[in-house]
Amino acid sequence: MNAVLFYLLLKPLSYVPLPVMHRFSDLLSWLLFRVLGFRKKVILGNLQRSFPEKPAREIDRIAREYYRHLCDLVVEAVRCFSIPEAEIKRRGVIKNPEILEPFFEKQQPVILCAGHYNNWEMTATAMPMYIRHRVVGLYKPLKDSFLNQKITESRSRFGMDMVSIRKTRDFFQADHGVSIILFATDQAPSNPNRAYWTEFLHQDTGVLYGTEAYARKYNYPVIFGYIDKVKRGHYEIRFTVVTDDPGSMPEGAITEAHTRLLEAEIRQKPEFWLWSHRRWKHTRPANWELQTKPSTN
Repeated sequence: MNAVLFYLLLKPLSYVPLPVMHRFSDLLSWLLFRVLGFRKKVILGNLQRSFPEKPAREIDRIAREYYRHLCDLVVEAVRCFSIPEAEIKRRGVIKNPEILEPFFEKQQPVILCAGHYNNWEMTATAMPMYIRHRVVGLYKPLKDSFLNQKITESRSRFGMDMVSIRKTRDFFQADHGVSIILFATDQAPSNPNRAYWTEFLHQDTGVLYGTEAYARKYNYPVIFGYIDKVKRGHYEIRFTVVTDDPGSMPEGAITEAHTRLLEAEIRQKPEFWLWSHRRWKHTRPANWELQTKPSTN
């Protein structure tokens, strides 16, 4: 069924110019927000807890803008199945690739961390066109093997290598060359007892510790990527160095640093973060204090 859906609907739609697809996105966002109320309780609850200082009218505005952004992400993902190389390079720009040059000259792999903010997939897909590092994206495989294959192929079309998170340890242990390894840092941890707990957007939040753990183990510099929406369908990513010497930082400091950077990014334009996912589905274990590194047990 998924193969039929892909070849009869998604693949033909992927050839439609993005400005036309954005018109469909407008209709879809109205339908999801006003008619179906898609995950409206989750979205509004997340926004209200994250911004208790904002009035109800402002929360409603952010929610409306978020639905529009979410639907843009959907149609842009469909377009990426067939988007030409020149177009995606124009739509996913790296503003300061020179940040990575000293590391490449030293043949130094680095870790790039970012959140699910703006169109993280479009900027990641275009990244190999701008930098000399081998670009490696860690991803969580979908349960549907056919769709997983097609989405992985779409993300890999312009040079990015995709590695399942189930094989992260094997990847780091193997010879992976001069790579920049992409970590998404804002997903809910599967095990709250192995998370780093801190306050994030006014809430107790478990943060994945993988970025810091691998940076420390292999002494890889950590870069944070700010993703900005310049205009509809056009994004820019800007790099900033979190640390070029992970071993010199106290335990938890790297995780705390990239979490604060993401929080500041979200506060600036909150409508561009992924509010429809259940980010706070876990509660902090009763015996855990905030700003604590995960248990090694």
